[in-house]
This record gives sequence, structure tokens and C-alpha cells, in this order.
Amino acid sequence: MTKFTEHCQGVVAIDGKVLRRSFDRASGKSALHMVSAWGCEQRLVLAQIATDAKSNEITAVPKLLEMLALQGTIVTADALNCQRAIAQQIVDQGGDYALALKGNQGTLHDDVRLFLDDAECRAGTAAPVVEADHGRIETSTATVSTDIDWLHKQHLWPGLKAIGKIVRVRETPDTTTTETAYYLLSVALSPERFNEVVRQHWGVENRLHWRLDVVMNEDQDRTRLGNGPHNLAVLRHMALNAMQKEGSKGSLRGKFKRAGWDDAYLYSLLAMF
Repeated sequence: MTKFTEHCQGVVAIDGKVLRRSFDRASGKSALHMVSAWGCEQRLVLAQIATDAKSNEITAVPKLLEMLALQGTIVTADALNCQRAIAQQIVDQGGDYALALKGNQGTLHDDVRLFLDDAECRAGTAAPVVEADHGRIETSTATVSTDIDWLHKQHLWPGLKAIGKIVRVRETPDTTTTETAYYLLSVALSPERFNEVVRQHWGVENRLHWRLDVVMNEDQDRTRLGNGPHNLAVLRHMALNAMQKEGSKGSLRGKFKRAGWDDAYLYSLLAMF
């Protein structure tokens, strides 16, 4: 795995997904929870690791990071994994991070929020980015500040070089909502690049988790016994990687059908492994 990932650059998104129907009430076995590293530029699953419950994702992520060569990458993760030990490990492995920050870090979140929301703070702000899709318009505005000496003195966060926030305004025919998210950064990104990195992180949801659910019906899989759920989850990731690397035109669902109908095409996919 390290040999494969040593050439990967750009954003590596870390996120978990629970296989809803893999729990076994009779044996008291909880649903399988897979944590994946998604290469946003490559659109490939770089590594995955299983854990039994959402609360254990924090302990699984360090093991997942150990599988990766992080030199030249920016690792993104949600607020659950915004932990000092995880930040330190990313920096120690030669990578950078952009970690979502919420109340689980106590006063750190409050301090970052109060500073960035102050109209007098020294920060750079990018022009708003507008995206429209399926009747929804989303406008995101990114702000980054490197004026964080005061934050270092109070919190001593590993590798911290900048802080940022994204303000998202979502408009639908019925409602308009505003959301503000705050981030810790180990590299002083421009506001434009910061906005791009955060948007790329959601590729793990749109290009991996959504495909697993909608195209491969993962949440409907009732395999529960032994290592079955884990083994099938890994095989699904491998199949998605193969389809992505294969490169021919056509939908993902269409490629799966073709693999079932055309032995030559199936063999060409299996030869990638």
C-alpha cells in the first residue's frame, strides 16, 4: 500500500461509513464501521480499516494513516478526528492537515470562532464560489488567517500554521440556510486553495459513499456472520478502484453490468490486481 500511495499528491480525505444492515442482534454484534482514505485527485480508495463502532473511529484513524505515505498531501477529516495525536501523526509523516473544528475541542473552537468572526481580525477572504445543482444554489466563502501566535500560546496545537472558516449559504426554492465551519490548518493556504481543499473533502461522500449505497446497494447487504461483512466491503472498494482506473466511457452501473456480460472485459478488470 505504501508503494502505491507514495506517488499520490493532493487531498486525502478520511471518513467513516457504517454498513447499516451488518449488525447481528442474535450475537450482539454491532454494525461494521469502515474508515477509508480517499484520494480526491485520483478518485481511488487508498486504504481502509474496519472498526466495530463509531466511537472507535478515533483509534482506527492512526492505524489507517500508518498505511499511507503522506509526503506532499493534505489530509482532511471531520471534527470527530480533529485530535492532537492525529494532527501530530500527520505532521510526523510529512503531510499537512485541514481538520474541521467543533465543540469537541472545547475552548479552542470558541477562541477560533470569536477571532475569525471579528470584523477587525487580520485575515484574507476569497471571492465567493457559487455552485448550482439539482435546483439548489450553494455559495461558499473562505477566510484564512495566519495571525495565530496567541493561539499557540494558549493551546499548543501540533503543527498549526493557520486557521480558517467557510461560510456556506444554501438556497432552494423553499428555504435559505447559512452554515459556518471552522478549520485548523498545518499549512498557510490561500483562501482560494483552502476553499478548494474543503470542497474536495466531500468527494469521499459523493464519489465513494454515495456510490457504495446507490450503485452497489451496500446498505441493503444483510451479510452478518464472521468476516463476511468486512471482506465484502473491501471487495467493493477494490471493484470501485478497478472501474475508476479502467477509464472507458459509461456509467459505473453500466460497467458492472458489462463485467457480468462480457468475460473479456471482466478479465481485463481482474488483470489490474
